[in-house]
Amino acid sequence: MGQLRLICCRLLPDAPGSSASPPLLPPGRRRLLLWLLLFIMLALWLCMVYSCASAGSCAASAAPGLLLLGSAPAARRAHSPAALSKLLLLRTPPGSKGQLSPDQENDEDEDEEDGGGGGGNSNGAAPDSLSPISSFLNGSGTKKLPQAVIIGVKKGGTRALLEFLRIHPDVRAVGAEPHFFDRNYERGLTWYRELMPRTLDGQITMEKTPSYFVTKEAPARISAMSKDTKLIVVVRDPVTRAISDYTQTLSKKPDIPTFESLTFKNRTTGLIDTSWSAIQIGIYAKHLENWLLYFPIGQILFVSGERLISDPAGELGRVQDFLGLKRIITDKHFYFNKTKGFPCLKKAEGSSKPHCLGKTKGRTHPNIDQKVVQRLREFYRPFNMKFYQMTGHDFGWD
Repeated sequence: MGQLRLICCRLLPDAPGSSASPPLLPPGRRRLLLWLLLFIMLALWLCMVYSCASAGSCAASAAPGLLLLGSAPAARRAHSPAALSKLLLLRTPPGSKGQLSPDQENDEDEDEEDGGGGGGNSNGAAPDSLSPISSFLNGSGTKKLPQAVIIGVKKGGTRALLEFLRIHPDVRAVGAEPHFFDRNYERGLTWYRELMPRTLDGQITMEKTPSYFVTKEAPARISAMSKDTKLIVVVRDPVTRAISDYTQTLSKKPDIPTFESLTFKNRTTGLIDTSWSAIQIGIYAKHLENWLLYFPIGQILFVSGERLISDPAGELGRVQDFLGLKRIITDKHFYFNKTKGFPCLKKAEGSSKPHCLGKTKGRTHPNIDQKVVQRLREFYRPFNMKFYQMTGHDFGWD
């Protein structure tokens, strides 16, 4: 047989009768090179199979799976100087170490997502994990303690704000509420950090737990973590907020007393029961005083829950400026859903489909006696005035 020649990784026989030219490599080295090439090809194939199996699908656009460069949303591709390092990211499946248990998730602001919304839980509470290929490409990122925290308030619009912020390519946020600074503080900062998503240089790590704002120990604890933490409070007309709070509880416990009976200690005298959490949360000035013992007012951004509905892009502009982010989120990202009564995303992060908050958002409030509503407005008025003075912003609730 003619001598075999290695040409561009193919073995070709010499033509019969042709004069044999000197081999490119000694036979032993040629065999070694062939085995090395076969091993590399096999290793790459195994990595691809493993990545697809872990993701549940090889589709580049699968929300919980493998994200390939070029399949991410247009905004992320356009604003991604480290695009190559983001080539492959693989998320940890449910049940991973550090993931919040079901009884810890979303119980404060009831954050259920719409099953067919298309938004996904792309920045969910489960810690991000790496595929073998992404580790190979050094596209892993690191887990960091949050540089910004949405601390309140319950039923103010914190879930909407978090979902809107997720559009931004430089924001990575925990989906579920960690409740670290109020319920899980004894677990330590290492446990808390493990809940965070992986971030690349220039990205901001965030979380939101609305009960922090009314937790006495939370300001000192967050300050101990970092005095530079940026705080965001979404506030809403305290009367409307209280009714919304009651409506949420009513949906879970239909046999609770009426709103009117819970509002008053004594209906005849009009004495308001401030021990009821639905009322107590809305005394914003009182809670803010506690935070100002540890953080300057300039380190806290107050977002209007009403404007988050009427002008989401405007409020998101303020938030992006506060966080030092480029204004990526604009009017083009929103449309108003008349059925739900609030704005929705035209394209949620990690999806090409429109996305609205879940069915638990936008519930119809029960009819409340207008005399009770008026009495509550009188009760909150002095606290609102003080809150306006403290923040330097008139929210127009009176």
